[in-house]
Amino acid sequence: MQQEKLINQLEVILKAESISDEAFNQVALHIFAYQYSNNLPFRKFCVQKGKTIRTVKSWKDIPSVPIQAFKEVPLTCTPKEESERYFMTSGTTSGVKGKHYHPTLQIWDLSMKTNFKKCLMKGIERIRMGILFPSEAELPNSSLARYLALAKDEFGTKDSQYLMDENGIKFDLLVKELENAERTGEPYSLLGATFSFVHLFAEFDKRKLQFQLPAGSRILDTGGFKNQSKELELAEFYHELTRFLGVSRKDCINMYGMTELSSQLYDSGNEQVPAVKFGPHWLRTRIIHPLTGEEMSEGEKGVIVHCDLANFNSVTTIMTEDLGVKVKDGFHLLGRVQGTEAKGCSITAEEFIHASIGQKI
Repeated sequence: MQQEKLINQLEVILKAESISDEAFNQVALHIFAYQYSNNLPFRKFCVQKGKTIRTVKSWKDIPSVPIQAFKEVPLTCTPKEESERYFMTSGTTSGVKGKHYHPTLQIWDLSMKTNFKKCLMKGIERIRMGILFPSEAELPNSSLARYLALAKDEFGTKDSQYLMDENGIKFDLLVKELENAERTGEPYSLLGATFSFVHLFAEFDKRKLQFQLPAGSRILDTGGFKNQSKELELAEFYHELTRFLGVSRKDCINMYGMTELSSQLYDSGNEQVPAVKFGPHWLRTRIIHPLTGEEMSEGEKGVIVHCDLANFNSVTTIMTEDLGVKVKDGFHLLGRVQGTEAKGCSITAEEFIHASIGQKI
C-alpha cells in the first residue's frame, strides 16, 4: 500500500511541469523514510553516518550511497524476487556487475519518456530513428537497451529500426538508411552508445563515406567510451559526427545516465564542450568534496551526487564516480574521478561495505 501511494505521488510529480524546492524536499524526505524503514543495508549505512528519520531534515542531509554499493548488496525496499526487472551495471571498472531492482517499470518508463520528449523531441511527435545498440530482447538486463527501445517505440516512426546486433553495426543497412534520408529530405535520428559512433567513424573513413542529413536531424550518444580501444577528445568526437553525418553540433545531444539511477540527464547540444548537463525537475544534482561531504561552490571541482526521486525502491541519493563542476543551469561533466576525489569515493564505498556486513545475499 505504501509503495502504491509513492508510485501514484511520483506519477503526478513526473507529469507536472515543475516542482518547487519545498515540495521536492518534502517528497525526498518521505521517500527517505520509506527507504530507511524497508531497505536494511541502506538503514545500517545511515545509522553509521548518524542519519535517521529524526535527524535528516533536508534532502541534502540524506546520505549519498556510492554506486559501488549496488555491487555489494541488493539495495531494494521490496523482495528482489518480486521485481518486474533488474538492470545490471556494465562492470567495466572491477568486472563485478551490480543490480538495480525495479518492482515495476512504471515510474522508470514514465521518467524516460517524459524527459526524452522534452529534451530530444522538442515539439516533434515522431522521427525516423536508427538504433546503434542491441535490442532489449538481446540485452534484457540493460537499462540502455530499455531506454532505446522506449525511444524507438514511443517516438520513432514505423520505419525506425535497429542497426546493430550482437555481431556489431549493420553498416550496409545503416548506409541505406542515411542515403534514404538524404534522398527524401526526411529528418533522421541516430541513437546509440558513444563507442558505436567511434566504430562508425572508422568504417566510414575506410569506405570514404560522408552524409549530409536533412535539417531537423539529430544525434544522441551516451555512455562515453567505456575503455574501448580508441578514445577521442570530446571536441574531436562531435566534430567527427558533423563531418560524417552532416548534423550540426547543436543537434548532437549527449545523454548522461547510469544503471543506478531511474532518470537521465542531457545537454542542449555540443557546440561548446564540455556542454552544460541538467536533469529533470524531479532530480537534483550537487557537487561535493568527497572527503568532507561539503557542497562545492560554483566553479569548483568535486564529485557528482544525484538525488533522483524516481529511485523510490532503492536509494534516492547516489554518489557517482564522476567529476564535475557546478555552473549556471547545471554542471560540467569532467570525466572519472582521480586522485583525492577517487580516494574519497573509495572511503565512502568502504564505509558502506563495513556497515552492511551480514546483509549480503
